[in-house]
Formats: sequence, structure tokens, C-alpha cells
Amino acid sequence: MPIIAPSLLAANFLQLQQECDMLNASEADWFHLDVMDGRFVPNISFGPMLIEFFRKATSKFCDVHLMIEEPGNYAELFKKSGADMLTVHLEACPHLHRNIQQIKSLGMQCGVALNPHTPVDLLKDILADIDMVCLMSVNPGFGGQSFIPYTLNKIKQLRAMIDEHALKVKIEIDGGVTLANAATILAAGADVLVAGNTVFKSPDPIKTIAALKAL
Repeated sequence: MPIIAPSLLAANFLQLQQECDMLNASEADWFHLDVMDGRFVPNISFGPMLIEFFRKATSKFCDVHLMIEEPGNYAELFKKSGADMLTVHLEACPHLHRNIQQIKSLGMQCGVALNPHTPVDLLKDILADIDMVCLMSVNPGFGGQSFIPYTLNKIKQLRAMIDEHALKVKIEIDGGVTLANAATILAAGADVLVAGNTVFKSPDPIKTIAALKAL
């Protein structure tokens, strides 16, 4: 069964407690928390303080996606805020192996995210050291974008790399996931579906999450 990770970036921030309660009552597996700094991406979202509140609001896995420059400067702060997994962008980490070691040493799982233009074979030397690859299926920075079709080829390539070495690395797809394309994404080899507007703009979010989970 897929892991469903609703993105709180699409939630109603005037009703965050209710949104958290809804996710807690649903079949959602993870809280996906997008941190943007206005430098790596052209948007600013939220930081460790709000993640600390999310951590207090749920016992579910907190999947923190850092779309920021110099993530190593903040890894310890996000650990203290309650992140279970910290995902950094390959494009923001000139010393990626060092970043991975830092995250692991703090007791968190580690993910590495790739922008749409970044080939998956750049991960071959560090794939065994991480827990998840987050493939961006839209250009990062804003919700509500359409899924980029060639992401399916990247999923298949990455799945082949993982299976070739019998690794237990999850593939997460972030951006444009809908009820219409989720089955195709999973068939290509994905494990984790990040869903923002699909969940939070739904007339029945709990039912929508259940439908994604059942795929």
C-alpha cells in the first residue's frame, strides 16, 4: 500500500488545528511539511517554530522537506522541532554526503530531493546512504501545479537503480499528484505520494485520502 503524505502547505492556516485533527483521523501516514526560504525557491512558507506545533498536534511521521539554501545550518534546529525525516535538495548541497552524515548523526531519516531537470543517476554514489528520494514532479516553490509527465521515466529509472542493489530506499513523488494520475505514478515504482490541493481542496479530504491509500 502506498504511503500517503498530505502537504500541509495546502492547508487552511486559519484552521490548522482542525486540519491536523482531520489528518489524524484519516488514513494519512505522514505529515509532509514544506520549508521554503525565498532563496532556493521563489516563495517563503514556514520554519521550525510551526513544525514544532505540528509535532505537538500529531503522533504521525513528520516528513520535513527543506527547499532552502545551506540546509546544514538548520538540521539540528529541525531535529529539535520534531522532524522524523529531513529531506534536502541535491541542488542546494555542494557537499551532499556531509549533509547526509549530519542528518543521520542527529537521529533522523534522510531524504534527498531532485528538481525536475536533475537526472537520477547523480544519486548513484549516495543512494545506499539515504532512506528516500523525493522526485519533484513540478518546479518547487508553489502548490497547485500540474504533474510533469516525464517524471514517470525518472521514477522507473530510479526504481531500477534501487532494485538492482536491493536497497530499501523509498521513492516519494511531490507535485501534481491527483486521483487521476496516482495509480500510474505508483505503477511506475513510487512508494510515497505527496498530495496538497488534492487533499485539502477536496470536499471530503478523509475520503480522498482513503481513495489514494486504496490504490
